[in-house]
Amino acid sequence: MKKSWIVAAAGAASLVVATLASGVPTATAASSAKLHPEHVCKAVLAKGEATCHALKMVNDKGVAPASSAPAASALSPAQIRSAYGLNGTSSTGTVAIVDAYGYTNLASDLANYRRYYGLPACALGSCLTIMNQAGGTSLPAMDVGWAQEQALDVDAVSATCPSCKILVVQANSASLADLGAAVDTAAKQSGVVAISNSYGGSDLSDASYGAPYNHPGIAITASTGDNGYKGGSFPASSTYVTAVGGTSLSMSGTNRVSETVWSGAGSGCSTVNAPLAVASSFGTGCAKRAMADVSAAANPGTGGLAVYYPSSSTVSTWGQFGGTSESSPIIASVYALAGGGYSNATPYTQGSSSNLHDVTSGSNAKHCPVTQWCKARTGWDGPTGLGTPNGTGAF
Repeated sequence: MKKSWIVAAAGAASLVVATLASGVPTATAASSAKLHPEHVCKAVLAKGEATCHALKMVNDKGVAPASSAPAASALSPAQIRSAYGLNGTSSTGTVAIVDAYGYTNLASDLANYRRYYGLPACALGSCLTIMNQAGGTSLPAMDVGWAQEQALDVDAVSATCPSCKILVVQANSASLADLGAAVDTAAKQSGVVAISNSYGGSDLSDASYGAPYNHPGIAITASTGDNGYKGGSFPASSTYVTAVGGTSLSMSGTNRVSETVWSGAGSGCSTVNAPLAVASSFGTGCAKRAMADVSAAANPGTGGLAVYYPSSSTVSTWGQFGGTSESSPIIASVYALAGGGYSNATPYTQGSSSNLHDVTSGSNAKHCPVTQWCKARTGWDGPTGLGTPNGTGAF
């Protein structure tokens, strides 16, 4: 159906970002205390391999200062729920997180996060379940970078949907074969209503890699990446998922100030996967699958989430994290809060000016071959899709 859109509230963002040659945005505002974002996972090395999309705020030596409490600039659960109109909502569903490798102190770190913010306990074996890609209890060896990704994911779900149960499925490696097997396993578990995938690689064909992400009735979200306008990135470029872009969210307490394109938000057109039929009237400009569909906070500086994470295999601390690894589990949790009828078509068919914040300013590229692929506008655009949640009505 035809939609009307509202212009997001105007306001100067408190963080200015620039994109380095590596594609990683760097903070320049004084409020960031000379910290800048850094990827926590190694880059993709080969076709069929993925990297996680988490970014961590670090100092000039590449170190995130240890802290006994969250930074004042980091988003809290109350701010996430207020920004996206989620107060008063709850869910009994399970949000699954799929990542690579193990995370030794996942349960205790999550408990510390939830305890600090006064969220309901999420104990291992009841609210929290951890399994390997085959559904077993013999878990992979820990990789600190991917463990930090998992910390961001479970804290983002906790912040957005404190009542949701959490399932973490740990793949044996960062290959899309293993990650896909983990998605299949997650989809088979009772109560799972949404699966978040905060990783990606090159643009790959659904014909070869898409089957594990094709689970009608389960909302499957995927991060579009953190390097700006670069073209398709799988699994976000799959026809079967909800591709989640990123924004710079500015809050004053629990009051929403502004939301603009985050310069790192991935966007582009797949060259191999079919477009979403439901998106045909939204002017994406892509002959095939267009990224993104929707978005949420991702700028690690302005809109970075407070996360209790492992700085090593034995030590955990507070940090400020972002990337589209933040936005994907947020959107998966909003799907869970919406309840029933999960589909990547619903933001297009049910989205409106009342249940989506249309992001209309900002860009993720200096040179843009087609304006809407990398510049915000009224309606759909590549970096932010149809916009960010304002309640659960679009999901």
